[in-house]
Amino acid sequence: QIALDGGDATVIAKLYKEYGNDFLQYIHNDFSLVLIDQLADTLILAIDRLGIQNLCYYPQGNTLIFSSDVQAIFKYPDLEKELSEQGIFNYFYFHMVPSPGSIYKNIEKLLPGEYLVFSKGKIKKSFYWQTPYQDNDTSSFEQLKHDFFDISERAVAVCSNENDIGAFLSGGLDSSTISGLLSKTSASPAKTYSIGFSAEGYDETPFARLVAKHFNTEHHEYYVTPEDVLDSIPLIAQFYDEPFGNASAIPAYFCAKFAKEDGIKRLLGGDGGDEIFAGNERYTKQQIFEYYLSLPEPIREKLIEPLLSIIPGKNSVPGLSKINSYIQQAKTPLPGRLERYNFLNRTPLNKIFNPDFLTEVNTDWTINMLDEVYNRTDSENTLHRMLHLDMKVTIADNDIRKVNKMCSLAGIDVVYPFLDDEMVNFAARIPPQLKIKQGKLRYFFKQATTGFLPDETINKQKHGFGLPFGVWMTEYKPLHDLARDSLNSLEQRGYFNKEYIKELWKLHDSEHSSYYGVMIWVMMMFEQWRSSHEETTK
Repeated sequence: QIALDGGDATVIAKLYKEYGNDFLQYIHNDFSLVLIDQLADTLILAIDRLGIQNLCYYPQGNTLIFSSDVQAIFKYPDLEKELSEQGIFNYFYFHMVPSPGSIYKNIEKLLPGEYLVFSKGKIKKSFYWQTPYQDNDTSSFEQLKHDFFDISERAVAVCSNENDIGAFLSGGLDSSTISGLLSKTSASPAKTYSIGFSAEGYDETPFARLVAKHFNTEHHEYYVTPEDVLDSIPLIAQFYDEPFGNASAIPAYFCAKFAKEDGIKRLLGGDGGDEIFAGNERYTKQQIFEYYLSLPEPIREKLIEPLLSIIPGKNSVPGLSKINSYIQQAKTPLPGRLERYNFLNRTPLNKIFNPDFLTEVNTDWTINMLDEVYNRTDSENTLHRMLHLDMKVTIADNDIRKVNKMCSLAGIDVVYPFLDDEMVNFAARIPPQLKIKQGKLRYFFKQATTGFLPDETINKQKHGFGLPFGVWMTEYKPLHDLARDSLNSLEQRGYFNKEYIKELWKLHDSEHSSYYGVMIWVMMMFEQWRSSHEETTK
């Protein structure tokens, strides 16, 4: 036993002296740290288990430059500031730049639960933690439900142990649960904050109001306008240290800004609930494909597929075409199957990008990265492997980066009770057949919160903080003009084929403005970021 008194640095030094590199096992929740052992001539970088905090680094001989912000790296003199073609390709594939890569050559980022040891000019990286999934836990439902509320109330209480606290409230399961727990653990009515849109199919404020009334919160709403979006795009693009193309950054920013102006110092976010309790539709969809692969191989390869191959018109007859499509998708192994509808997988890459650009890119990097994360977990269960992948790509690389940055821009702190270490470890205990049961997503979570949340909240369809950019771009000319100007400028960079950009506009204007508006947004935000960081790009 060690006496863990003193400040954070003192405690960490004591842990390191006692346990060596294993000291990271004893540090919990969000952190980034740098430890210098002068006697051993060693430097250690590490971030928390879930990647809530971040660190990036630039090795240069016997020197290691590091920072929590990619742009800050370039404060070190005489570093090359060259954009990475691979990082650019990865951005357009994922709509952000996933770790361990970055948008710059020579700069890399630590992965969740990873640490780096730098000694004598050499780098060694390893994981000190991974999610401890249990595929066959035998705890009763009642015990799990008791543990869920015990842990979640404690996580919220720890996050909200000061005044001027509020909660994001979209009206979905996660934010509603956090808001309810905040109300339960607060002496006065909890303050909740929602964003609305005057666009059909995007506004969830009625569900947020329902939850606010149910828990008697002091509720606040702000309606984002096309003018708000237009004004904030350059500001947000400039604030990110790398290009970031998730359009829901806009409502996250305005919600945080709204709360800050109301005197709130810290917001509680519901991020992570879908990824620890299995709430994304792709999980059940992939189970359907996995059913086919569970059939004996002789039945699939010597009976079903040969029979289907000789049937004329199988791709034009509605029923047969669906069966054929189902089989072809099922035969694509996970996790690659998850990316079937990715924009960059729906059109040949040589029709999207300039051939000279593609020669500088490893187009397999994206799927190789997904494979590595998907297969890294010890769990053999398909659902748990998808959750493990989403905790890295969806949460650490995307959602947390989005909310952290937008709250920072607004000048407000943010915490995530569902990403508390104890909560994540608890959720990993829940067996997969209880996370999803009979095709029902978040089965355990919904059963556990029945009676706590309004029935309408539990039964509503999943939505989220979407942004009606594609729709508004057709209705509000200044927004359309900004996007046009941005894509015209991007076209001159030489990454894209001009015909692809032209076709993208045509499809947006004539078919599905919301769908194709996503890629236009991603391209626009890259150009907005690039033009605002010209000093650190070439």
